[in-house]
This record gives sequence, C-alpha cells and structure tokens, in this order.
Amino acid sequence: MKKYALLPFNFIETDGKEVLINELGDMLVVGVGSVEKIVKRLPIDDDLYKSLVANFFITENPLPPLLDVYASRLKLKKGFMDDGTALHIFVLTLRCNQNCTYCQATSRDENAQRCSMTKEMMANAVNLMFHSPSKHLTMEFQGGEPSLEPDLIKYGIEKAEAINLTEKRKITYVLCTNCRNLTSEVLEICKKYNVQISTSLDGPDFIHNANRGKADSYQKTISGINKARNFLGKEKVAALMTTSELSLNYPKEIVDEYVKNGFDGMFLRALNPYGLASENDDWRRYNERFINFYKTALNYIIELNQNGTFFREEYATIILRKILTPYTTGFVDLQSPAGIINSVLIYNYDGYVYASDESRMLAEKGDYTFRLGKLSDKYEDIIYGEKVRRIAKIWSNEVLAGCSNCPVRVYCGADPVRNHSTQGDMYGFRPSSLFCKKNKAIIEYIISLIAHRENEVMPIFKSWLR
Repeated sequence: MKKYALLPFNFIETDGKEVLINELGDMLVVGVGSVEKIVKRLPIDDDLYKSLVANFFITENPLPPLLDVYASRLKLKKGFMDDGTALHIFVLTLRCNQNCTYCQATSRDENAQRCSMTKEMMANAVNLMFHSPSKHLTMEFQGGEPSLEPDLIKYGIEKAEAINLTEKRKITYVLCTNCRNLTSEVLEICKKYNVQISTSLDGPDFIHNANRGKADSYQKTISGINKARNFLGKEKVAALMTTSELSLNYPKEIVDEYVKNGFDGMFLRALNPYGLASENDDWRRYNERFINFYKTALNYIIELNQNGTFFREEYATIILRKILTPYTTGFVDLQSPAGIINSVLIYNYDGYVYASDESRMLAEKGDYTFRLGKLSDKYEDIIYGEKVRRIAKIWSNEVLAGCSNCPVRVYCGADPVRNHSTQGDMYGFRPSSLFCKKNKAIIEYIISLIAHRENEVMPIFKSWLR
C-alpha cells in the first residue's frame, strides 16, 4: 500500500454523500465513509485515489510535484490583496425623496440642511481614490438619494477624469438611485460619462410601495427604469431588492416581477441590522425565514431556466464563481481577508473615511469604531493607521475560531463590522452569529444542489458564470 500524506481539506455530509473541499475551493463529491477511508489509508487502485492526488487532497511526496501550481492558484484566489482598493463609495448626501421602512442609511428629508458633501470634500475624496494602486477603480455615488446632488456628481466625475489623463486607470462610474429624480440633467451626465444605473426594485407594487413608504414608489421606479433604459441603453440599468418581513411571503412573485420587467437576473438580498432595519424585533426568526425564502426563490429561478428563460441569481453566482472557477469575485461580503478597506472605502458626506458602507451607517447612530480618518488626511495615514492595523488582526477567517475549521470557509468571508454591530466585538462568536448561519446555510444548499442534482443544475450554473 503506497504511502501518502493528507493536504488540508475539510468536508460536509449531505443526504448520503460527502463533499470534500480543499484550500483552493475544489470540491469532490464522494460516498459516505470515504473520508474515513482516506484518513486510514486508501489503496492506490481505488477509483478515488487519482482524483485525490490530481485535485490536491493528498500527496505522494512531502513536497507535491505541482506545488507551484497549488501556490499560483492560491495566490490567484487572494489576488485582490495585491490589487488595492477598487470600490470607492462617495456618500453625497443623506437627503432622500423616499421614506423606506427599513432604511439602513438613516436618510433624512430631501429638504434637510447640512447633510451633504461639499465640493472641497469631493476633491479630497477623489484624490484619495487615486492613491489606491488598483488599475480598476469604481466610483460609486450613494446617499440618501445622490441624484438630488447632480452638480456634485458632475464635479466628482470631471475631477476624476482630469486626474485620469495622467493616471490612465480604468474607471467605472455607478449611480445608486431610486429612480424618482432621474432628470434630464442627471441622465445627460450619465450618458456623457458612461455612468451605470443601480436601482432598487423590491417586487410587485404592493410590496415595493409598502417597503418604500410612498404610494407612488413602484410607479415612479418603473417609470425611471424605463426612462433610463431608453436614454442610456438597457444594459446600463441594474436593480436589486431588499427582503423585508413582507417580502418573505412572496419569493416567486418577486422573481416574476424582475422577469416581467426585462431583467436577466436579481440579487436576493437580506436585511442588514443598520439604521431603521436594526429595530427589527426578532432577527433570529427573520434569519430562518430568509433562508427558506432564498431556497424557494432559487429553486424557482432554476425552474425558469429549465423552461427556457435565462435568469440568474447574483448571490448564488458569486458563490458558484468561488466553487467552479479559480478566480476571486471582488464581492466585499465574501472575502478573506475581509473586503472592508482591502476592497472598499467610503468617502462620507461628513468629511470622514470609513471602512465599509455599513461602517458609515453605524456612525449615524454615534458609533465611530470604523471611522478611519478625515478626507483631508494622507492616504497612508488612513490605510496604514493604528485602527486599520488593529482590525487587520481579526479580518481573516482562516485564523478565527469557528471559521478556521469550517468546511465552507473558503467560499465565505470575514466581517468585523457585522460582528461588532450584532455581537459587541469585532472578533465575533460564530455559534450565535446569524450572519454565519445564513451564509453557511446558503452555501451548503448550493453545494447540495451540485452534489444531488448535478446533471440538472450544472448547465444552468455554468451559463450564469458565462
């Protein structure tokens, strides 16, 4: 019997099968009892043996002959760390023309004073953005409702374009808007500078209007989506939804609304415990219901694809990219080291820089734990400051208790901000973490679909990745 050594891997059990997962995110679906056989000593003539060697689960030599390939693939997975911060969110204002029941940004009335960024702040923020070494920069305008500040949008883009004459970066501009205020001025700016529109559609009219706090919200949103598509092109307009308590009862109806309005995908997004949403009475119950909501909606989306309608669920697509490809995703919430700071920075209307979008939401409640510095500070003082060094000690799930030995860790991420917000410290406690429970349940469910319905779902999942 040939000797071999185990390479790092873990496994989950799912309805009569074991799914092996290694540090590269590679999966092998095997029968129950296979892990025990591998640990005890598998005969070389076993059908599984060659697959284990070829896919870096075991090695016949102390130093695997393809160790450089293993290292290169691991480097590719963590490549975002070398790239520098790519997503730069500019919170122009807290002023808003809606009254969302779950507002996470603690927005204010559209006529409110002293809650918008100044042009001096914008100039400093744009300069900070270009200090990031990333070759690809995304300049995303948020609020409140950023379309209420068209002059600031135009000024920020023009400032970035002027600097980029010498910097030569690839810049993507995104306007996050509820589409109620897509004036000709705003759309002309978007057309001139190739700005993408990211809007919100929570589902059919009775859900969207209830969530957004105004009786005409749905009509205004659909009208704005169509207006933007006609002016900028259909491909320039994307939408995402937020799952309120009401939404949980209507997974198929919400999916149908996106299909009806010509979208080829949607992001099934849960509520986050910030702003007004943090006042939810029972997060544990909501979490359980959302997991069931997600599974129902995902299965319905798979059914639509089987019947000839191409439609993608974006959160599953992100996870599938981690499972089925060697690449990183750039999705902040599922990165280790954490996406905060490494992949995103927030330039806030209050003149400060924050570690993530959720961080600036905490600040509206008086919690400045993740405030990194002023917009007028030096980039190095912000990125390499004492606060960031402290956060960096606990932002990798590879070294966190409860994460380090989790079978699906390689597909998940670390979130010190969520831990701090919901559990009182940045390190967090996985056994009682609802964020952990939700992510783990969804990732394991997607794995189970691959393990048990491979021939049925894999052509669909691969089409989503293309």
